Amino acid sequence: MGRTITLFTGQWADLPLETLARKASEWGYQGLELACSGDHFEVEKALASDSYVREKRALLERYGLKCFAISNHLVGQAVCDPIDERHRSILPACVWGDGDPEGVRQRAAEEMKRTAQAARLFGVEIVTGFTGSSVWSKLYFFPPTSQAEIDAGYRDFAARWLPILDAFQQNGVRFALEVHPTEIAYDIVTMQRALEAVNHHPAFGVNFDPSHLVHQFVDPVAFLETFAERIFHMHVKDVKRNLNGRTSILGSHLSFGDSRRGWDFVSPGHGDVPFEAIIRTLNRIGYRGPLSVEWEDSGMNREFGAQEAFHFVKKLDFEPSDIAFDAAFAKH
Repeated sequence: MGRTITLFTGQWADLPLETLARKASEWGYQGLELACSGDHFEVEKALASDSYVREKRALLERYGLKCFAISNHLVGQAVCDPIDERHRSILPACVWGDGDPEGVRQRAAEEMKRTAQAARLFGVEIVTGFTGSSVWSKLYFFPPTSQAEIDAGYRDFAARWLPILDAFQQNGVRFALEVHPTEIAYDIVTMQRALEAVNHHPAFGVNFDPSHLVHQFVDPVAFLETFAERIFHMHVKDVKRNLNGRTSILGSHLSFGDSRRGWDFVSPGHGDVPFEAIIRTLNRIGYRGPLSVEWEDSGMNREFGAQEAFHFVKKLDFEPSDIAFDAAFAKH
């Protein structure tokens, strides 16, 4: 029996949930990873009304869909970030408030705690998301940057996220960080550093998205092997590198979809992510959670792409063998 194939709703927040659920079901998906965007999942309403939770569950059930994870990426981003006007466009008004940076960070932290409560009420044990980072802007060490400054950033992360992670643990929910540029962890070394900062908190793990590793030339299989016990959830997303001597892995301050970029996200199966090796590794480390398609491709119709992606993942997700292939040759 293969893993459940779900669709992450973050890139579809312009559609009412019922519209998307109907489409996803028709395309073959077995579930949705609900984003806290649009009307897909609203934390405040989930906490305020039992009927809201029941109605959301009933809506999914009407279309034969399950939910294994809720995403609150956008609010999580604000917990550790240096806040600026860009955050205003991604945050709920109640979190943005008057825009005072420290106030925004504190309100975002409280909203993440409430998200854990809402997930528990909804019967979901995983919240995926971002953490933000006070030191991402210091990625390139000039002006000269000391490790003491970076250490301070990880202490800031721990101070802000340990109370959130405690709240998650109290609710029986785990937080799965999407390891990603602009977050406190964006590769193998920084994920190790983040785990150490929060004392390997049991509620802190990974939403594994190989696309964000591949464009950095980080081996996604090595990542899985390093953090096998911390893989709580997975996004199926692909990326295509276009490094031709004129382009850069830094993106050149160009928008996604610009052909001059050194890399860009593409529909699963159209890029450089080694998905077969990843599935073999997931089988080896015992990951049985959902494969959640996060569909992003500026050059492809999204409904065509989402349908094609489902069939790609269904074909890709082979079961591990339960016997040695040469066992039949053994003498009895």
